[in-house]
Amino acid sequence: MLNKQVASLLGLAMRARKLATGESALKAVQSQQAHLVFIASDASDNTKKKYIDKCTYYHVDYYVAGTSEELSNSVGKINRMAIAVLDAGFAKSIKSKLGG
Repeated sequence: MLNKQVASLLGLAMRARKLATGESALKAVQSQQAHLVFIASDASDNTKKKYIDKCTYYHVDYYVAGTSEELSNSVGKINRMAIAVLDAGFAKSIKSKLGG
């Protein structure tokens, strides 16, 4: 479950073009541009494993939180299973809202 503050920060980051979604998020992790990754809790086990393994290998913080509908609505796109935050400032703000 995403809280409203995190969802609004994700929307703001999307408008600032500081997010990558879908396969672009995976490429952002690999190229070490991502500072934080959200993975939908209702994503398939294979998808979760792929993102978690990449994030662990490249030392990127990740959260399995929210449904794909919640993540999609927060960024104004449809059917998004993963979102990567590309800006350190946004990532820090979101982590503070999540309590981490």
